[in-house]
Amino acid sequence: MAPSVPTPCADVRRSHQPDLRRSHHPGSLYQHRLAPHLGGSLWPGPAARPPQRHLFEQGLSCYVLDGDNIRHGLCKDLGFSDAAREENIRRIGEVSKLFLDAGVVVLTAFVSPFKADRDKARALVDAGDFIEIHCAADLEVCEGRDTKGLYAKARAGEIKEFTGISSPYEAPEQPELRVDTGSQNLEESVAVVLSYLAAQGVIPQGS
Repeated sequence: MAPSVPTPCADVRRSHQPDLRRSHHPGSLYQHRLAPHLGGSLWPGPAARPPQRHLFEQGLSCYVLDGDNIRHGLCKDLGFSDAAREENIRRIGEVSKLFLDAGVVVLTAFVSPFKADRDKARALVDAGDFIEIHCAADLEVCEGRDTKGLYAKARAGEIKEFTGISSPYEAPEQPELRVDTGSQNLEESVAVVLSYLAAQGVIPQGS
C-alpha cells in the first residue's frame, strides 16, 4: 500500500491574511544594549517581559526571543567570539522573520554589539517591520549594577571577549527608539516603548 501523503496546509502567511493587521501591525522589536543584564533595571532581557505581558493582555499575538530561550536551544552550540555572535544574530533574525510572517509581534532582546549584524537582521524583513530599540546606559552605570562581579572579572582578564571591556560595542547611530535605561526605572522604560509602538501603529492607541 502506498504511503499516505499529508495534505498541504493552507498558506497562512500574513501577506495572504489581511485581517491579521486589524488589531496590530506585526513587527520585530530589536532591543539591544551594552552588556548583559546583571540584576538592575537594565534593559532589555527581563524588561522585554512586561511589554509582552501588556500586549498579551490586550489580545495581541506576541513573543519574546532572548538568551534564555535561544542560547539554551537553537544557539547552544555557539560561543561568544565575534564570529559566534554574528551567527547568533543571524539565526535570531531568521527566526524573527518566521514569527513576523505568522503575524506575531516579536521582541528580540540580546546583546548585539556589531552594526553590520544588526543591519543584516534589518534587511531580512520589510521596511517598517524592524524597530531597533537602543537601551542606553553608560558603562559606569552597567558596572555599578553588576551584582555578580562580571565586569571586575572581565577587567582582570578572567572573562574573555566581554562586551564593553575586551570586546567592542558599536552603538547605533539612528535607532528607531532610544530608551535611557541608565536613568529611568523599569516602569518608565516600558512606558516609553509602549507609547512609541502606539504612535507608530504597531499596537492600538490606548492599549
